[in-house]
Amino acid sequence: MTITRLNHAVLYVRDVQRSREFYEDVLGFRTLIFLPGQAAFFRASGSTNDHDLGLFQIGSAAAPSPAGRTSVGLYHLAWEVDTLAELERMRAVLAEAGALVGASDHVLTKSLYAQDPDGLEFEVCWIVPAARITEADRERAASDLRPRPLDLAAEQARYGADTLGGIGVSIPAFPAVGAE
Repeated sequence: MTITRLNHAVLYVRDVQRSREFYEDVLGFRTLIFLPGQAAFFRASGSTNDHDLGLFQIGSAAAPSPAGRTSVGLYHLAWEVDTLAELERMRAVLAEAGALVGASDHVLTKSLYAQDPDGLEFEVCWIVPAARITEADRERAASDLRPRPLDLAAEQARYGADTLGGIGVSIPAFPAVGAE
């Protein structure tokens, strides 16, 4: 089996309406199917997937997930944005919503961390394009896994605010039109 990418994620939430509002208003997902009190299915704005996220309501009595504290389980999902300018915009949106919980420079990935209304963590990231990764970057990323503080202004100065991320890493690098 050859896996090429994650197609969708499905989460359990306490209140599907509250979560729907968050994923629409904060992250810009579009609701495809909404069953009040039961479930919702969403597509991200740049996606061609049937759906990218599904939510199932389990009620207000549900306890927080113990994953990572007292049990195994999912830590977080990561959604990729195209540019550092979009990552900066998302930082402001997440902060305004009270959802932003951290920001890290992982050398090859620049990441924001946030939580939805149920405390489920997710990441919004920009990935350095393959052509911009130096050998020193690869060595630094492989030798020290500790995240560093994210300085978005410095990253934009280095890579450009509108440079498309992930090319040759998470997005195939296609030859230029007319290239042989």
